[in-house]
Amino acid sequence: MRKALRWLLALTVLIGTLSTAGAATASPTLEPTRAGGPPPPEATATTDIKEKLLSVPGMSLVEEKPYTGYRFFVLNYTQPVDHRRPSKGTFQQRITLLHKDEARPTVFFTSGYNVSTTPRRSEPTQIVDGNQISMEYRFFTPSRPDPADWTKLDIWQAASDQHRIFKALKPIYDRKWLSTGGSKGGMTATYYERFYPRDMDGVVAYVAPNDVVNKEDSAYDEFFATVGTEECRDRLNGVQREALVRREPMEKRYEAYAADNGYTFNTIGSLDKAYEATVLDYVWGFWQYSLLSDCDTIPADAKNASDDAIWNTLDTIAGFSFYTDQGLEPYTPYFYQAGTQLGAPTIVFPHIEKKYIRYGYLPPRNFVPRSIPMKFQPYVMKDVDTWVRHNARQMLFVYGENDPWGAEPFHLGKKARDSYVFTAPGLNHGANVAGLVPDEKSLATARILKWAGVASSAVQSNPAVAKPLAKFDRKLDKRDIEREPALRP
Repeated sequence: MRKALRWLLALTVLIGTLSTAGAATASPTLEPTRAGGPPPPEATATTDIKEKLLSVPGMSLVEEKPYTGYRFFVLNYTQPVDHRRPSKGTFQQRITLLHKDEARPTVFFTSGYNVSTTPRRSEPTQIVDGNQISMEYRFFTPSRPDPADWTKLDIWQAASDQHRIFKALKPIYDRKWLSTGGSKGGMTATYYERFYPRDMDGVVAYVAPNDVVNKEDSAYDEFFATVGTEECRDRLNGVQREALVRREPMEKRYEAYAADNGYTFNTIGSLDKAYEATVLDYVWGFWQYSLLSDCDTIPADAKNASDDAIWNTLDTIAGFSFYTDQGLEPYTPYFYQAGTQLGAPTIVFPHIEKKYIRYGYLPPRNFVPRSIPMKFQPYVMKDVDTWVRHNARQMLFVYGENDPWGAEPFHLGKKARDSYVFTAPGLNHGANVAGLVPDEKSLATARILKWAGVASSAVQSNPAVAKPLAKFDRKLDKRDIEREPALRP
């Protein structure tokens, strides 16, 4: 398992390679995009997909990368900072396109964070053998307005970003569309469906948390009391408690580590807060990204384990770099949303005496610079939850049995139609359709094919024969979990 610092630095490098977003300006009125009908006249004169893309008003090319069987484009698309007042400024939103064929269905993917500029294929894209549009979430750099009006970072504005991209590209890709994403990306796909239910022909949302009542988090406490085995829980709890018992010597080590790497703690407030936050993330982080079989890597006797052993397991699973200013900065948009609309979990630690816990789980306000105002809107998630229960159409939710974020899932009511909630046994935050039990796997695959308009007559009559239409590609279908720090979905 890679250390948190390693993957965070890798992400930073990835972001830095394409920091090409334009600044917000007092722009002219945006040209409208069309949701259907024939392509613009200038697009019909050519068969080259790149020329068709660049004929879309507001679309510009960053680069094209080769990939066998596809064409892969990194693009910028001009978006209004405020979709309610589009004349008040624009920004450049980064998107990518994995182009297969205009005659194939299209999958609209978002992680809810940054977009990868390496060709990748989501599971639904492999299942339907289609094209894939991937969107970077607004306010994640480089897709951030300048200056940044943080009040324009909300789930409706982000859904409206997707809606405009869909309208711009639907004339080119006029077959069926599905939206998908994992974790915060699964949440994003769900919110998009709530606000623009006529755009997509189906939704596949993976491991999407649903924190309806932000102050009621007992479901998480119940999860941690029973997840895995008692032996594994005891190992993890023992390390977590021991790290707080040894707070003084471990914080001296942390101080040296921070000095060596140039880390500071202005946003969270102190090294002491950062240390405790890292330790309290430890158990959650293990179950989010590890499997029960990984319990053997956890010190069995924490009280007698060396400081090195305690430090190394904490750093591997939770990551001492994250609660530094440098670690938090890329995730400011997430924490802003968690503290204004999405909500954030708070759990108790019955295995740790109160004298060892000084702060407890810190709310998102502690991870966002104080210069950015925040006010929580408790009605937002309730609205989405109610809508999904009563209006879900052709939606599939997939969860992992051992994933903490699945403790508060989406539910379907009696009015939902052709929609499903499945749980993959033994899996974590990387749960997918392939990990479901056979009957559910076949049914989910068959419905995805049906929604995309590519289900054969054999599949429609017998879901048990449903399989992905595209062959597995080791690089393109790499199923690494989008590794975010522990308490980020």
